[in-house]
Amino acid sequence: MKRLLPILGCGLLLVGCNVVKDYERPEAFEKIQPLYRDTTSLDQLISAEADTINFGAVPWREVFTEPQLQTLIDQAIANNLDLKKSEITIRQAEEGLRIARLEWLPTVAFAPQGGISSFDFGKASKTYTLPLAVNWDLGSWGSIRGNRRLSETNLLLTKAAHQATQSTIICGVANLYYTLQMLDAQLATTRSTIALWKRNVEVMEAMREGGMTNDAAVTQSKANLVELQASEPKLLGSIREVENSLCLLLGQPSQTIERGAFNPENFPASLKTGVPVQLLAQRPDVRIAELTMTSKFYGINIARSKFYPSLNITGTAGWTNSAGVMVINPAKFFAQAAASLTQPLFAQGKLKANLRVSQMDYEAAQLDFQNTILKAGQEVSNALNSYHVAEQQQAHREQEVQLLTDALEKTQFLFQHTNNTSYLSVLTAQQSLLSAQLSLINDKYAKVQAAINLYQALGGASF
Repeated sequence: MKRLLPILGCGLLLVGCNVVKDYERPEAFEKIQPLYRDTTSLDQLISAEADTINFGAVPWREVFTEPQLQTLIDQAIANNLDLKKSEITIRQAEEGLRIARLEWLPTVAFAPQGGISSFDFGKASKTYTLPLAVNWDLGSWGSIRGNRRLSETNLLLTKAAHQATQSTIICGVANLYYTLQMLDAQLATTRSTIALWKRNVEVMEAMREGGMTNDAAVTQSKANLVELQASEPKLLGSIREVENSLCLLLGQPSQTIERGAFNPENFPASLKTGVPVQLLAQRPDVRIAELTMTSKFYGINIARSKFYPSLNITGTAGWTNSAGVMVINPAKFFAQAAASLTQPLFAQGKLKANLRVSQMDYEAAQLDFQNTILKAGQEVSNALNSYHVAEQQQAHREQEVQLLTDALEKTQFLFQHTNNTSYLSVLTAQQSLLSAQLSLINDKYAKVQAAINLYQALGGASF
């Protein structure tokens, strides 16, 4: 018996080494490059030798540098209910891993027993036993190690999910914050234009009194003013709704959000897309997909370990005054041990079926991982394209605003110093400039939003 247990233990160890293998990423996935398209060409792809500095690897404080925005993001990280819930999930996974790590340890129980008996009203015999019972269920070595690896992977999965939630919240706060600033800029432009059009209506009425224009022109100018005034409540309502959405991310009741002026010229300070390998390393959803594949891999190991023998060792030791039919006083020490080895022989095909199911789960997880990689590349391509388009559109719009500003100044000069230009031309020039200014604000916001989406697509704000 003394020689049997070491032999059985060594045998299970050797079997376990063959059954349980550590996960390695399949080589086929390393060859999925390049992942996303260059914005300077319709067909060119960004090569793996591109920039080694990944925009997604930049800490969020270096991307969102505005102090008020940083304060809001800190508040969202501290108070957001979804983040708090994911933190609970992480703690649960940590407890699961702790249980898995202790699974190989024996269980020890103290089970005292006592009794009293008498035969034919004779003297009562009192017996007791004070044992410590030990049970060591080793199972197969592969199953214990596989369960531990699976628990470790599940913990990493919960952390990756937490990072994905945090990334979504940080970028969501930034998006809503810049949306508020954009709406503020539109509101300020609209209000200044309303004040200008009020003066225009007064001028038109004075010109009508002087016979320089007619009622139709005055009525048209008043209609333009009313149209502008009608847009103000809509902007105010949009601001209120965005504030309410932002407060939900901050984990607080709806209220006014303090913010600065819309000044997106220096955002982002730098923009590097990085290489595909770096892109994959930063995205939480890619990590989740690979960790899911990893868990399915260890599921195969656990299913395969069921084919091998399992070892169970039990032992009892303690003191008792009962030795069979004899009552001994004082008590004597006793000890006993037993070991059992169980090898599955016939399980109605369940073990093989479970193994095949585990293998199919792993194959499906591989497909999901590959699909996630391709989607990641698509999202980065779309975000790069949106940023490139918004950047070009903003440049053209700035030229348009400058040209329309010059046109308005020249029209006003001609109206004041010549008789060749009517006041209606001045109003038309003002209206064209207003439309271009509002469009420029939208273009600047689109560029900011594209940069934020690109940062998130590259896995930013996930650490």
